[in-house]
Order: sequence, then C-alpha cells, then structure tokens
Amino acid sequence: MPEITDSPAVAGGGAVATAPQPPAGPGGERAKARSLWSDALQDLSRKPMFYVSGLLILFLVFVSIWPGAIAGGNPLSCDLAKSQMGATSGHPFGFDTQGCDVYTRTVYGARASVSVGIFSTVGVAVLGSLLGGLAGFFGGWWDAILSRISDVFFGIPILLGGVVFLSVVKGGTVTTVSVFIVLLGWPQIARIARGAVITAKQQDYVQAARALGASNTRMLLRHIAPNALAPIIVVATIALGTFISLEATLSFLGVGLKPPAVSWGIDISQASSEIRNAPHMLLWPAGALSITVLAFIMLGDAVRDALDPKLR
Repeated sequence: MPEITDSPAVAGGGAVATAPQPPAGPGGERAKARSLWSDALQDLSRKPMFYVSGLLILFLVFVSIWPGAIAGGNPLSCDLAKSQMGATSGHPFGFDTQGCDVYTRTVYGARASVSVGIFSTVGVAVLGSLLGGLAGFFGGWWDAILSRISDVFFGIPILLGGVVFLSVVKGGTVTTVSVFIVLLGWPQIARIARGAVITAKQQDYVQAARALGASNTRMLLRHIAPNALAPIIVVATIALGTFISLEATLSFLGVGLKPPAVSWGIDISQASSEIRNAPHMLLWPAGALSITVLAFIMLGDAVRDALDPKLR
C-alpha cells in the first residue's frame, strides 16, 4: 500500500491549500528576498576593478584633504637657481621653470581638481535630478518647458561655453569653475532622471499607492525616488572623472583656475612649452590627472555593471 502522510484537512476531507514558500537555506531557514542594492553590493564585491578604483579614489581623497601628510614642502615656495632641474634627494620629481618642487605641486594640485569634480558632480546630480524628476512625474507643460530648455543647453558645447563664461568672470576659483559646470552640466542628469521617473511611476506598486490615496510627495520620496536612483548614480560617478578633466582643460587654456591656485591643469599648461627641455615637468601632473580620471571611470563602469540587472 502507498504510504499515507499526515496533512491538514478541511471538513470535506480535502487538504488545505497553502501558499508557496521561498526555498529554505542550508541551515533550514527561509531565504530572504534580495533587493537591487544588495545584489549590486554582492556583484561589486567580486569585481577587482571596483577595489582597485576604490582604493585609488580613497587615496586621492586623503591626499586632497591632508596633502601635507605626504608632501612637507610649500607648493608656492620656489628657487630660480633650481629651474628645470631633474630629480634630486628629497625632490623625486625635480623642479619646474620657476624652481618649484614638482612633487609638492603635484600632491597639492589634487585638492583643487578633486574639489571641482566633487562639488560639480553633487550640484549637477541634485539640480538635474530635481528638475528631471519633477518633469517626468508631472509631465504636461512642465515637461515640455524643461525639454526645450535642456535642448538649448545641449546645443552649447561645454568647453566653448566655459571659455566664454569664465573669460568674463574675474577670479578663477574652485567655486567659480564648479558653478559654471553645474550650469551647463545638469541637462544630461535631468534627462536620465526624467526617463527613470517615467519608468518607475508606471510600475504596479506606484499605481497601488496612488489608488490608496498616497500624496504626490509620498509617492516621489517613498516609492519612485529610491527606484530611480540607480541610473543617476552611474552617470554621476562617470561624470565626476569627466568634470575633473574639464577643469584641467579650462585651467590649461587659462580661463579656469588661475595662479596662485595650484592645479594640475595650470602645471601642464606651464610645462607644455618646455616638454623637450624638461619633460618631467609635464609627466607627473599629467600622469596624476590621467590616473585620477581613469579611477573614476573604472568605478563608474563597475557600478553600472552592478546596478544593471540586464548586464548581469
């Protein structure tokens, strides 16, 4: 005879239908549902590129905050008697045309470049997400007006706009350059945010919240914003490296940061005419700039792959 197993029964003798349960883990406990963010963190933990870029960025942030920890000299202290001299004891990168220590200036130059990149990225992400998110959520005339304004800003090359805008603004400082980048850099984030919000607001959980009487503010902050952040974070991370490169380009052209500010772009500009006589003047600041931009682009690529389920 077949083995009879015990099961709950109703009055009519039939078994009670039970809801399917998630599979049990190795220890017998039920597995917890994973979110996009937990999957992304798990994916990032397996990527060597994430650790390499993360360590480089942490080191750059440390150098930007405490440059004196690894460079004890003064970047503005120069000795013309040492003009264009090569590496010597205590000065591993040599000296520039003014007799300033290239190593010290390279270390202190990270502060201005990284500061511009971070301030610009935060400003662009906040402004672009706010305008694009509201346009995507409310639609209608607000969306139409924002789309036309963003089209106008997209038609302005950011480098050309920087040359024109910063040429008429006196005093090239970190604040001035960052404000300019925010003014011309927000449309890209706005379009990404608009598309993400339009996609999120069509999901069933948002429609259910609307049917239950949730306010627009609650739906935006509680249901839509957390699910629209992933593409914004990816674009902002990659854009940070681009903004650092943009600051160096503007400073190289003489319209960005200006002396006595210490910047990689300024040092590259001053060393470009002496590349044959003293190539070390160009090599170190240009190398530091390249590694910094590469680190942020690598981090952005790793985050993009982790936050996009289709790529996984």
